Amino acid sequence: MIPSNIKALILDMDGVIWKGDAPIGDLPATFKRIRERGLKFVYATNNGTKTPEDYQQKLVELGVEVEPWQIVTSALGIAFMLAQRHPRGTKVFVIGENGIHVALKEKGFEVVGVEDAPQAKAVVMGIDREINFQKVAEATLLVRAGVPFYTTNTDRTFPTPRGEIPGSGSWLAVVTSATGVEPLVAGKPFPYLMELALERLGTSKEETLIVGDRLETDIAAGQAVGCPTAFVLSGVSTLEEAKGWNPTIIADSLWKLVE
Repeated sequence: MIPSNIKALILDMDGVIWKGDAPIGDLPATFKRIRERGLKFVYATNNGTKTPEDYQQKLVELGVEVEPWQIVTSALGIAFMLAQRHPRGTKVFVIGENGIHVALKEKGFEVVGVEDAPQAKAVVMGIDREINFQKVAEATLLVRAGVPFYTTNTDRTFPTPRGEIPGSGSWLAVVTSATGVEPLVAGKPFPYLMELALERLGTSKEETLIVGDRLETDIAAGQAVGCPTAFVLSGVSTLEEAKGWNPTIIADSLWKLVE
């Protein structure tokens, strides 16, 4: 099913590799097949809750050997974006989890909580499973005061074995509704993560297949950078919704794509 000119894969995680903590299919067999075909691969995920090392450990536990350099997250993307726009030491108010905190600190930023939020010179939002009214209120006050506003991604939902739950974009909507301000976005469908992944792979756009389950993020990002795309039906978007998107390939799952 994969065209003969393809030398590498850029893989989404949630909805392609797993749902929540449940693997999709036989991952060791799937990645054995990928290696047998001589395909290089990296992961590019809008989920910035974990560090690359965290994701590496999760994949190893599921039987997939991978190196941290092969994992590109929206948290890394947001840290890169801020480093281009703000000096080291800038105080950043973050609604997000460990992945964002670590990525920002590694770039020299100071992450502040609600107590010190008024001192922040930038606001960053991502998935935060400890989000509360006070965090959202502080973000709203800062953005309304003109503090630059960033987000890891705008995914409205997050796939779990039981179904879809609110994602980063759903919480983001509260702040954008209260402020009228749209944030700068590091993750898919914007092309930055794809470009960073291509740089790490060392392959051309034409040789690299982007695999994802979300049409409006994964497939849109692949099309934005000019890569062929593979839409898999193991996650969020449906076959009916794929009409008009024209992905290069449609497959039931990653295994069906590479078998």
